[in-house]
Amino acid sequence: MSDPGDDHPVVDSATDVTSVLRGLAVNARVETSGPDALVVRPSVGDFVGQDVVAVGEEVEVFWQGRAGGRALRAVVTRVEYGAVPRWYLSVCAPAVDRQRRIAVRCRVGLPVTVTLNGVDLAGESRDVSEAGLRVVVEGYGAAPDPGTVLGVTVHLEDGVAWYRSEVARVQTRGPDWLMSLRFVDPAERDQDRLRRRVFQALREERARVAVD
Repeated sequence: MSDPGDDHPVVDSATDVTSVLRGLAVNARVETSGPDALVVRPSVGDFVGQDVVAVGEEVEVFWQGRAGGRALRAVVTRVEYGAVPRWYLSVCAPAVDRQRRIAVRCRVGLPVTVTLNGVDLAGESRDVSEAGLRVVVEGYGAAPDPGTVLGVTVHLEDGVAWYRSEVARVQTRGPDWLMSLRFVDPAERDQDRLRRRVFQALREERARVAVD
C-alpha cells in the first residue's frame, strides 16, 4: 500500500523536477499522483519556448515529505504544451530519502569575493549551483591546496550572501586562479537564494534560445 507524501508527492503540492541527462530543473505543481504515475504542471515561467524534458527522458522528482526531503526517479511518457503545460511521468524507482535536491548548475557571472588567510580576492563566478561554484579571482601568493577551507561572498541582486567553502580544485591562468569550490554545511535559506538565481539564469537562457 502506497503512502502519499512518503512514497509519492501529495496532489497539489510543490515539487522540483530535474532532467537527469541535461541537469535542467523546473518548479512544478502535482496534478495527479500515485505509486506508478504522476502528472505535474511545470511553472510556465520556467518553461519558456524550449523543451526542458523529452519523452523517454529520465527525471528526478523532489518534494518535502513529512520527515524531510524525498525523491523518486521517473520516465517522461508524454509532454503537453499550451497555456497549461503538463508532463506525464511513469515512476521507475521507489522513493528514497534525499536531504537535498539535485544541485542544478548554470553559467552565470556574479561578483564574488574569496577570503583566504585574511586577504580578500575579488573575482567573478563562471557557474553557480546551490552546492558550490566555480570562480575566477585575482591570485595572491601561493594558490590554496584542495581541501583548504575559505570564505566566499557572493554579490546577488538582493544583497550579499556568505558561504563557508572548501577548495576542490585550482587552476592557475597567468595571475588569475580558476577555483572550484564546494559549500560546507550551507544554511537552507542561503542555498535557496542561489537556487532562485540559478533558475532565473536558466529562464533567461531559455528565453534567448526561443527568440533565436
